[in-house]
Amino acid sequence: MTQLKEYLKNEFFIDEEVYELVQKAERAVESKFYKLDETMEFNQYKVLKGFHANKISDVHFRWNTGYGYDDPGREALEKVYSHIFGTEDALVRPIIVNGTHALTLMFSGILRPGDQFIYCSGAPYDTLEEVIGIRGENQGSLMDFGIVYRQIELNENGKIDYDVLKNTITRETRLCALQRATGYGWRKAITMDEIKEWASFVKKINPEIILAVDNCYGEFLDVLEPTDVGVDVMAGSLIKNPGGGLALTGGYVAGRKDIIKSIANRMTAPGIGGECGLTFGQTRTMLQGLFQAPKVVNGAVKGAILLAQVFKMLGYDVCPAPNDERSDIIQGVRLNQKEAVISFCKGVQEAAPVDAHVAPVPWDMPGYEDPVIMAAGAFIQGSSIELSADGPLRAPYNVYFQGGLTYEHAKFGVMKAVQALRRDGFVLQ
Repeated sequence: MTQLKEYLKNEFFIDEEVYELVQKAERAVESKFYKLDETMEFNQYKVLKGFHANKISDVHFRWNTGYGYDDPGREALEKVYSHIFGTEDALVRPIIVNGTHALTLMFSGILRPGDQFIYCSGAPYDTLEEVIGIRGENQGSLMDFGIVYRQIELNENGKIDYDVLKNTITRETRLCALQRATGYGWRKAITMDEIKEWASFVKKINPEIILAVDNCYGEFLDVLEPTDVGVDVMAGSLIKNPGGGLALTGGYVAGRKDIIKSIANRMTAPGIGGECGLTFGQTRTMLQGLFQAPKVVNGAVKGAILLAQVFKMLGYDVCPAPNDERSDIIQGVRLNQKEAVISFCKGVQEAAPVDAHVAPVPWDMPGYEDPVIMAAGAFIQGSSIELSADGPLRAPYNVYFQGGLTYEHAKFGVMKAVQALRRDGFVLQ
């Protein structure tokens, strides 16, 4: 398309070589997009059925004040989530500030002093290290309250190590958890088949052990969710996949009714649980975002595959590879240089609809051990279902690309990232 190529060159300074590279990469992977479209269509109808089953109407867009008793919108929203995720109950609240908070509520609502907690997918995401107690002291971590933590590394093939897991489980094991998404690791996301196998393995050893999944970045990547394949409870963020780019804030926890009750008591106070808590008029945007989430996620995962193909063609290590099965929207690229990570993120920032004129810089973000750089010119602050790129500035200098409310915007982000690396003097084919 000569007109488009000329427009991108004249208005956004995209070199012809960069444009042609991305077009060539797109042609190489577009056959994979058909399967993704089938998954998206199934999930769109699944979400719609959740709305129909709970008779969503205009009354659910209103909100209460004060304690928030008998809020019909809040109750309907949580029933829709339960229906879609196949669970008995759910908490979906704007007072859950992010995914880390949702996971903290999930873990602390379940665990008691003396319980053993096993993380089965290697190191957790950076912000959970202080929650668990791996890093930091006297901050009210799980370990501060007498929780016994054990971490099982993935095997050399990036799979759950069942031999080690079997030998680690004891009579005190109360909770086994795993992180579905890549996070800041260098591994493929854990697939639904792998989660199902893990759930079956643990339950055969002891059916009383509670299974929990960090589902951040994974919603709607499959026609099933972890709670459909034997997991008891899972948690995630509304400014990632399920918020569809419209939720202003919030998180969710969905699972067994008795577990959700315990978590609700941790969220507010024992005896109050989920009966209180304002939605601050956000049920409309949370429901509307959820309705369009399958389509938004579809565009984001296509953008991740495109980025993988482009950087593979340029000779970089990428994880996952373009043809790998996807179970989250994150694409990792190993850039090997700190300055290259910064350049990449500057390019993605320049592609943003908001604050495109601002250059991201590394900073000491709360909850992270290393300085982190984040490109996130988003309508919703920190929304990583919108086009974004980030990474901790530590060797081997990986950068993580995710999001894009439309595929076309994610594709443009790929072009701008490559263009920025060319501009800043990094050798690219």
